[in-house]
Amino acid sequence: MAAARKTPDQIRLGKAVRHVRSQVGMTQEQLANKIDMHATYISDIERGARNPSWAAIARLARGMGVGVAEIASAYDRRAK
Repeated sequence: MAAARKTPDQIRLGKAVRHVRSQVGMTQEQLANKIDMHATYISDIERGARNPSWAAIARLARGMGVGVAEIASAYDRRAK
């Protein structure tokens, strides 16, 4: 079975999540443990291999101690 195609939006969102996570000084493992999410899922999001739900994005933001707007802002900055 072929891997699902990564969309530009998924790749951009993944880069935004990785940027914010790095800015707050957390590893994928630390974030995963804090929000009870598997580190592999976070890695998949950051690589653009997953298309997370709004609930998952909100959960990631809470775990990093930021608002969803912080992730959205990082997403928008990657468009330029």
